[in-house]
Formats: sequence, C-alpha cells, structure tokens
Amino acid sequence: MSRVGSAVITVAAGVDVKTQADEVHVKGTHGQLSVRVPEGISVAYDGTKREVAVTRADDRRELRALHGLVRALIANHVRGVVQPWEKKLEIVGVGYQAALAPGKLTLNVGFANPVIIEIPKGVTCELPDNTHVILKSADRQAVGQVAANVRSIRPPEPYKGKGIRYAGEHVKRKQGKAFGS
Repeated sequence: MSRVGSAVITVAAGVDVKTQADEVHVKGTHGQLSVRVPEGISVAYDGTKREVAVTRADDRRELRALHGLVRALIANHVRGVVQPWEKKLEIVGVGYQAALAPGKLTLNVGFANPVIIEIPKGVTCELPDNTHVILKSADRQAVGQVAANVRSIRPPEPYKGKGIRYAGEHVKRKQGKAFGS
C-alpha cells in the first residue's frame, strides 16, 4: 500500500471540497482549483470529519503510481487555497534588476533589451525591492513553473554567480583561469 496515498487529507475550516466521478473541486479564500481523477482511483470526502481519502481499485502498476500522485495533488490544492504557495527569487549582478507593471515582469539582466514576462492569471508577483521577486499562487505547479521560467532567462553562472536564482540556492563556484608566473 502506498504510504503517501493511504494517508488521509485533513481539510481546514473555510475550505469547501466537492467530489465528482472524475474531478475534485477545492474552494477556499485564495481561489478555486480542481484535480482530474484518473479511472481506477476514487476520492471520498467525509464532511463530518473534514477528511479526504484516496483509494485505488486494485494493485496494477499504473494505479499504484497514480495513487500517491492524486493524493499529493489534492493535498497541495487544499493547502494552497488556505495559504498560497510562494517562491522567492534573487537577482544577482551589477545593474541587474526587475520592474513590475500590471501583469508583466520586466527583467534587465545583461541583455541588449529588457526581457518582459507575462504573469499568468492566478499567480501574483511582488517586488520588495528591484533585486528580489516573490511569486504567490494557490496552485503549486503554476507558481513553480513561473519561477522556473523566470530563472531560465538568466540562470546563475558558476564563475561570478551572476544571474537569477531561488532564494537560498547555493551556486557552486568555479575558480576561473589560473595565471602562471
């Protein structure tokens, strides 16, 4: 039995969970999300205990793989609608900075022209200062994908460490050229 899949999900107060044959809808203060449930996996919501249980029909390999995945996706949505998921990015380099316009993030990271990224609906972007970016969303996959897209514009390089990195990310530095005398 899957250790992740067999654990029940405790639903916080203020979160509404609705199950259908092939979808689970989660609604909370920070948004509304849904998860498609594959065939062979069933989801049951107990309103009195405020718990969601995920079970599988049999022990086929595909269902064993999907069992824990579906449970984790539902748990991420239940947590995300109460407390949004957050990714923090740091911009390191002389003259490297970010600016925010409604729905767009502009990055000046050493290219001839600034790079403009559209922030998708459901993801919010904050700039505490011009070298730090905070992305928030109820959907964990969406915030992670946007953060990965922003980081891919200028990933940190190993010689000087310049680029866009996740907050707290360690960049292994290389020594560079050694000059003989």
